[in-house]
Formats: sequence, C-alpha cells, structure tokens
Amino acid sequence: MTHQAYRTVIARLTDLPRYVGRELGLTEWHTITQEDITAFAKLTGDEQWIHVDPQRAARESPYGTTIAHGFMVLAYAAKFSYACLEIEDVAMGVNYGLDKLRFTSPTPVNSRIRGRISLLEVAEKPPGVKYKLAIIFEREGQDKPVCVAEWLAMAYAKREAGEA
Repeated sequence: MTHQAYRTVIARLTDLPRYVGRELGLTEWHTITQEDITAFAKLTGDEQWIHVDPQRAARESPYGTTIAHGFMVLAYAAKFSYACLEIEDVAMGVNYGLDKLRFTSPTPVNSRIRGRISLLEVAEKPPGVKYKLAIIFEREGQDKPVCVAEWLAMAYAKREAGEA
C-alpha cells in the first residue's frame, strides 16, 4: 500500500469498468483547523461546544480539544474523489448519494486527513455510467480511519461532434 499521493487518469469513460477493485488514488494531507470547524458549525447550525468552544473542550471533552463534525469530514468526499480520479472525456459528473457510511473515530482540531479512493462498482445507466467509490478518510498518525464511505456518482461522456 502506497503512502505517496497519486491519482488515476482514465482517457475514456468506457474504460472505467477495467478499474473495478483497484485503488484509484490517495490525496495530499489536509489540516482541519478550528476556523474550518467553526465555519461548518455556523453553516449547519450545529454549534455544540465540543466543536466551537476550545476552552470548554479542553476542560470537559474526553479528547482534550474540539473535534470536527463527522459530516464536515464527509464533505471532503467530492474534493478527495476529484483529486484521485480524472476521466478525460467526462462532460458532467453528478454526486448521486451514499450507499454506506461510518464515522469510526473523532477528528480533533489540527488533525491532518486524506482520502484513499477505490472503485467498487460500475454500471451502465444510459446515457451515462453509475459508479461506486470506497472512500477511506485517514488521519495522520492513526491506524483507524475517521470515516469510511461508499459514495455513488454518475458520469456522462462528452458527445462527439454531430451527435444528437
């Protein structure tokens, strides 16, 4: 298993099925700052002290600090997926949903996370393709991931000139 960031570039959407069962990429590390956590809390209206009050979290939290919302970590799914997979002839991609999701450990402030992406399934869904990615959100220095998800997406290839 590699620990260097990399991505897979595929020339044609029709080639995607050849990558089922393979790891497609690993992102660079991303630091989760208190500013990020607070902004997400304000945006979602979920301003619990465990997320936005560093002094109280230092006193009362079992982690000794604030932690990121699980859904804040999940919000990086699209960014990490696009960083790991490029399909050159895709005209449009659509986030389709989640099949499975588990938040397996907390993400304390100033943690560094990254995404490890694998392709699980591909299915023809004319005029496009539906596919499922496994996303493992790793935390630097920890064996246990902070989140694991199966993310569904749709992709549509560019039309050839003269195609209706």
